[in-house]
Amino acid sequence: MSTYMAKKETLERAWYIIDAAGKPVGKTAALAASILNGKHKPTYTPHVDCGDHVVIINAEKAVFTGKKMTDKIYYHHSGYIGGLKFIPAGQLMKTKPEAVLEMAVKGMLPHNSIGSASFNRLKVYAGSEHKQQAQNPTPIEA
Repeated sequence: MSTYMAKKETLERAWYIIDAAGKPVGKTAALAASILNGKHKPTYTPHVDCGDHVVIINAEKAVFTGKKMTDKIYYHHSGYIGGLKFIPAGQLMKTKPEAVLEMAVKGMLPHNSIGSASFNRLKVYAGSEHKQQAQNPTPIEA
Protein backbone atom coordinates (compact mmCIF):
# COMPACT_ATOMS: atom_id res chain seq x y z
CA MET A 1 0.00 0.00 0.00
CA SER A 2 1.39 3.39 -0.95
CA THR A 3 1.23 6.63 1.02
CA TYR A 4 -1.57 8.99 0.01
CA MET A 5 -0.42 12.34 -1.37
CA ALA A 6 -2.99 15.07 -1.87
CA LYS A 7 -3.09 16.85 -5.21
CA LYS A 8 -4.03 20.49 -5.71
CA GLU A 9 -6.54 19.60 -8.43
CA THR A 10 -8.58 17.23 -6.24
CA LEU A 11 -8.91 19.47 -3.17
CA GLU A 12 -12.23 20.82 -1.97
CA ARG A 13 -11.99 23.82 0.32
CA ALA A 14 -14.57 24.26 3.07
CA TRP A 15 -15.45 27.45 4.96
CA TYR A 16 -15.23 27.69 8.76
CA ILE A 17 -16.22 30.50 11.12
CA ILE A 18 -14.60 31.14 14.51
CA ASP A 19 -16.16 33.43 17.12
CA ALA A 20 -13.34 35.12 19.05
CA ALA A 21 -15.58 36.76 21.67
CA GLY A 22 -14.15 36.16 25.15
CA LYS A 23 -11.46 33.77 23.89
CA PRO A 24 -7.68 34.31 24.13
CA VAL A 25 -6.04 35.72 21.00
CA GLY A 26 -3.39 32.99 20.88
CA LYS A 27 -5.80 30.06 21.13
CA THR A 28 -8.04 31.54 18.44
CA ALA A 29 -5.06 32.19 16.17
CA ALA A 30 -3.66 28.68 16.70
CA LEU A 31 -6.98 27.10 15.72
CA ALA A 32 -7.26 29.32 12.64
CA ALA A 33 -3.67 28.57 11.56
CA SER A 34 -4.25 24.83 11.90
CA ILE A 35 -7.35 25.00 9.68
CA LEU A 36 -5.64 27.27 7.14
CA ASN A 37 -2.76 24.76 6.91
CA GLY A 38 -5.13 21.82 6.52
CA LYS A 39 -3.78 19.95 9.54
CA HIS A 40 -7.31 19.11 10.67
CA LYS A 41 -7.80 16.86 7.61
CA PRO A 42 -6.70 13.23 7.40
CA THR A 43 -5.42 13.98 3.88
CA TYR A 44 -2.90 16.62 5.08
CA THR A 45 0.19 16.73 2.90
CA PRO A 46 3.02 19.07 3.99
CA HIS A 47 4.13 20.14 0.51
CA VAL A 48 0.60 20.84 -0.82
CA ASP A 49 -1.60 23.76 0.16
CA CYS A 50 -4.62 21.75 1.33
CA GLY A 51 -6.13 24.12 3.91
CA ASP A 52 -9.59 25.64 4.12
CA HIS A 53 -11.05 29.16 4.40
CA VAL A 54 -11.45 30.74 7.86
CA VAL A 55 -13.65 33.66 8.92
CA ILE A 56 -12.99 35.14 12.38
CA ILE A 57 -15.72 37.35 13.84
CA ASN A 58 -15.85 39.48 17.01
CA ALA A 59 -12.12 40.27 16.93
CA GLU A 60 -12.76 43.33 19.10
CA LYS A 61 -14.02 41.07 21.91
CA ALA A 62 -10.95 38.80 21.94
CA VAL A 63 -8.93 38.92 25.15
CA PHE A 64 -5.28 38.77 26.16
CA THR A 65 -4.30 36.72 29.19
CA GLY A 66 -2.18 38.13 31.99
CA LYS A 67 -0.79 41.65 31.55
CA LYS A 68 -0.33 41.43 27.79
CA MET A 69 -2.87 44.19 27.14
CA THR A 70 -0.52 46.71 28.76
CA ASP A 71 2.91 45.04 28.45
CA LYS A 72 2.84 43.53 24.94
CA ILE A 73 4.19 45.87 22.26
CA TYR A 74 3.97 45.45 18.49
CA TYR A 75 7.03 46.75 16.61
CA HIS A 76 7.58 47.56 12.94
CA HIS A 77 10.23 49.48 11.04
CA SER A 78 9.71 52.02 8.26
CA GLY A 79 13.01 51.13 6.59
CA TYR A 80 14.55 54.52 7.26
CA ILE A 81 17.17 55.39 9.87
CA GLY A 82 15.47 55.84 13.23
CA GLY A 83 12.23 54.47 11.79
CA LEU A 84 11.35 51.99 14.54
CA LYS A 85 7.67 52.33 15.38
CA PHE A 86 5.75 50.62 18.16
CA ILE A 87 2.22 50.42 19.54
CA PRO A 88 0.97 48.75 22.74
CA ALA A 89 -1.46 45.85 22.35
CA GLY A 90 -4.24 47.64 24.23
CA GLN A 91 -4.10 50.65 21.90
CA LEU A 92 -4.00 48.44 18.79
CA MET A 93 -7.03 46.48 20.03
CA LYS A 94 -8.97 49.74 20.28
CA THR A 95 -7.98 51.07 16.85
CA LYS A 96 -7.53 47.94 14.68
CA PRO A 97 -8.62 44.72 16.43
CA GLU A 98 -8.49 42.79 13.14
CA ALA A 99 -4.76 43.50 12.82
CA VAL A 100 -4.00 41.82 16.17
CA LEU A 101 -5.53 38.51 15.09
CA GLU A 102 -4.11 38.74 11.57
CA MET A 103 -0.56 39.21 12.93
CA ALA A 104 -1.02 36.33 15.39
CA VAL A 105 -2.23 33.95 12.67
CA LYS A 106 0.43 35.06 10.18
CA GLY A 107 3.16 34.32 12.70
CA MET A 108 1.85 30.78 13.16
CA LEU A 109 1.75 29.95 9.45
CA PRO A 110 4.79 28.65 7.54
CA HIS A 111 7.00 31.44 6.21
CA ASN A 112 6.98 30.32 2.58
CA SER A 113 4.69 30.40 -0.47
CA ILE A 114 2.24 27.91 1.07
CA GLY A 115 1.90 30.12 4.16
CA SER A 116 1.30 33.19 1.99
CA ALA A 117 -1.43 31.42 0.04
CA SER A 118 -2.98 30.17 3.28
CA PHE A 119 -3.02 33.66 4.79
CA ASN A 120 -5.01 34.95 1.80
CA ARG A 121 -7.87 32.62 2.81
CA LEU A 122 -8.24 34.32 6.21
CA LYS A 123 -10.97 36.92 6.77
CA VAL A 124 -11.13 38.81 10.09
CA TYR A 125 -13.98 41.10 11.17
CA ALA A 126 -14.17 43.30 14.28
CA GLY A 127 -17.91 42.80 14.76
CA SER A 128 -20.31 39.90 14.38
CA GLU A 129 -21.30 40.81 10.81
CA HIS A 130 -19.36 39.25 7.91
CA LYS A 131 -19.64 39.11 4.12
CA GLN A 132 -19.30 35.34 3.70
CA GLN A 133 -22.90 34.24 4.42
CA ALA A 134 -23.24 32.87 0.87
CA GLN A 135 -20.48 30.31 1.56
CA ASN A 136 -22.40 28.87 4.56
CA PRO A 137 -19.39 28.66 6.91
CA THR A 138 -19.41 25.90 9.52
CA PRO A 139 -19.04 27.20 13.10
CA ILE A 140 -15.97 25.92 15.00
CA GLU A 141 -15.65 26.03 18.79
CA ALA A 142 -12.22 27.03 20.08
